[in-house]
Amino acid sequence: MFKPFSVARWWAIVLKEFLQLKRDRITFAMMLVLPIIQLALFGFAINTDPKHLPTAVVSYNNSEFTRSLLSAMQTSEYFSIDTRLTTPEEAQEALQKGEVLFILTIPSDFTQKLLRGEHPSLLFEADATDPVAVSTALASIEGITASVAKKDLTGSFSMLSNQKKPFDVRVHRLYNPDGINQYNIIPGLMGTIMTMTLTMMTALAITRERERGTMENLLATPARPLEIMTGKIIPYVFIGLIQATIILLASHFVFHVPFNGSIVLVYEVALLFIAVNLTIGITISSLAQNMLQALQLTIFYFLPSILLSGFMFPFSGMPKWAQHVGELLPLTYFNRLIRGIILKDNNLAMLWPNIWPLMVIGLVMMTLAVKFYKKTLD
Repeated sequence: MFKPFSVARWWAIVLKEFLQLKRDRITFAMMLVLPIIQLALFGFAINTDPKHLPTAVVSYNNSEFTRSLLSAMQTSEYFSIDTRLTTPEEAQEALQKGEVLFILTIPSDFTQKLLRGEHPSLLFEADATDPVAVSTALASIEGITASVAKKDLTGSFSMLSNQKKPFDVRVHRLYNPDGINQYNIIPGLMGTIMTMTLTMMTALAITRERERGTMENLLATPARPLEIMTGKIIPYVFIGLIQATIILLASHFVFHVPFNGSIVLVYEVALLFIAVNLTIGITISSLAQNMLQALQLTIFYFLPSILLSGFMFPFSGMPKWAQHVGELLPLTYFNRLIRGIILKDNNLAMLWPNIWPLMVIGLVMMTLAVKFYKKTLD
């Protein structure tokens, strides 16, 4: 029998949904917080034209002209010259560790040759593992040097400034000389994929058992919280290692990303990163009351990870507050580790500044997971 549409019944259902939404505080908070986070990330943190990039100088010539050149680079806002090094070896180590993105080397006879009209050269080296991060700054260096020559080569030296190039700047793009984006993106994809899949799978682990009613079986056993947590993690460790292997094979044979480092180191840092992501997933699983909440919390964690870790956008181009948030995310450190091994052949000593934060994050997350795990059905 046909029943006409009832506004009263319809309104009762609407009120029921509002009441249910009010009770589900995590969902309600996500609906309000996510748009705010997206506005902040996309509006303030994301910057494809990074400035104030860390630059080191190895100078054997301290003249008025070289000081003017360094001042002009600083004024351009693309370069932040905070590091003065004495040897090329120190500079190369800083570049390989990722402490600086550029090295300017000024030879001892530079000014003397310049004033003689002998067309001296400056060496400008760039960490080109992320072409987007350095491309605009590299494009600006020629204009900066030309303006300095025009400004400072005056009087009896004005004929030098009228030359097309009073001196040369030899730019060396290290680690990715052709500026191929895949060399930077593909290694970063390893961490991004494992973050998304492993965190989500483990985040649903306990909540799935709670919803299916199988949690009672675990609660009836003498197993301690740490035993249950680690027991649930181990199978996913193998899944993560399989994912890492597939991505490594694809990066080499499909995308032709050069592999310059140690395969053993790759798997060691991948294993550490897998463990950290699984502990985060277990923590989310312990906090969430149902699978929907677990999924929402996973998205809440994954969104800043992909945007603030240096995977999609240059890390150095973000404001300081966004960089501080990014330094709380495991993916930030793994991106540096995997790119450092594959593209730069970094050794363990060079990787350590990005390894110990991952270990700390993993320990904190496992502690929280055990703390929030409750041996009750509440």
